[in-house]
Amino acid sequence: MKTPCELIVWYVLPAIRREFARVLVKEFNLTQREAARKLGVTESAVSQYLRSKRGKEMKFNQEIIDEIEKSAKEILESEKDSLAIEKTCSVCAFIRDYGVLDGFMRKK
Repeated sequence: MKTPCELIVWYVLPAIRREFARVLVKEFNLTQREAARKLGVTESAVSQYLRSKRGKEMKFNQEIIDEIEKSAKEILESEKDSLAIEKTCSVCAFIRDYGVLDGFMRKK
């Protein structure tokens, strides 16, 4: 059995970034390059998130998607470079508090 921290690193963080990339590119019409800059990742990483090459193992319910969309909007509107890190941590805490890891841990 993997520890919760391992699950977060391997599954939760990539899935959060996948959703951030999707929202920034598909809903807010950023280019992959602009989304990568906002998220502090490479343009290649954004491309892989959008093609579900990364972060595909974990799916989120609508409440978590709504939280990610709200955070993505804040990232988009901010000039602060570190806001993506703060919002990723915030969404991760929301996911942990929501109990998503409990069921996921049993599967992995």
